[in-house]
Amino acid sequence: MTQTTSETWCARIQAKLMAAIDAAWAMIEASDDPAVLRKARDKVKACGELAANVRKIAAMSGQRRPAPRAAAGSALDAALAAVATAAPASDPPTERGLDRLRRGGRGRL
Repeated sequence: MTQTTSETWCARIQAKLMAAIDAAWAMIEASDDPAVLRKARDKVKACGELAANVRKIAAMSGQRRPAPRAAAGSALDAALAAVATAAPASDPPTERGLDRLRRGGRGRL
């Protein structure tokens, strides 16, 4: 048995399921019998559920992302340091509106 990647496996199963769905739609278009229509609809629904599960399995076993490079982090740190030194010192925070209301006067809480 040969090993296949999850993406290859997913694509192959999806192609088979699409072929089954196309065959079921052909049965729906060719017949007016309610039993045949019900069977075809059930088959299409089952194929759709299988396709969703195949996509979930492929997503769980997908390729691992490469580790981020350290050089990119150091460039980001350098840019942040440059911005921090260029920014002026901020004034102390002003009194919040809620604190002003608690002091008294109109609009007490």
